[in-house]
Amino acid sequence: MRKKLFIGPVFAAALLGIVVTTGCQINKSKTDDGLTGAWRGNVQITSGAYADAKDVKFMYAFNAGGTMTESSNYDAVPPGSPAYGMWRKIGARQYEARYEFFMNMPPASFDELAKGGGWMPDGHGVVTEKINLSADGNTFDSTLKYEFFNPQGKLIPGGGEAISKAERLIF
Repeated sequence: MRKKLFIGPVFAAALLGIVVTTGCQINKSKTDDGLTGAWRGNVQITSGAYADAKDVKFMYAFNAGGTMTESSNYDAVPPGSPAYGMWRKIGARQYEARYEFFMNMPPASFDELAKGGGWMPDGHGVVTEKINLSADGNTFDSTLKYEFFNPQGKLIPGGGEAISKAERLIF
């Protein structure tokens, strides 16, 4: 009876040791692709419909596996969604991202808004970004191209270009 009581705690301690030393490790080769993480960027729009926007900020989340989310301090002007998309490595410290956002049509009048109407769907936008990661991996410079599409998916005027400088968010 005593042997069973002694073997149980030893087995449990050994199992706990294995779980702690192997189960909590991060396999950097699978999760760290240089860009993975959260970033804050300053964007200068150089042409197109958004060229008058000043002090544009982006928050990026690049996920392991190639998905991403982008949100800006202009998401509420007019009300709009964050952008969702994908990214990939294309060279040494070189990346490409493509993400999309929904566009909205303003209400015709305040009365329409007061009656429960709102900013109805009005197509979408696509951003393509070429990213150059710094040698230390904590900043990047990028060039962006944005395009607009109507609700039927046809390209419409207003697209343009921008540049961005971003820094990795760290504790």
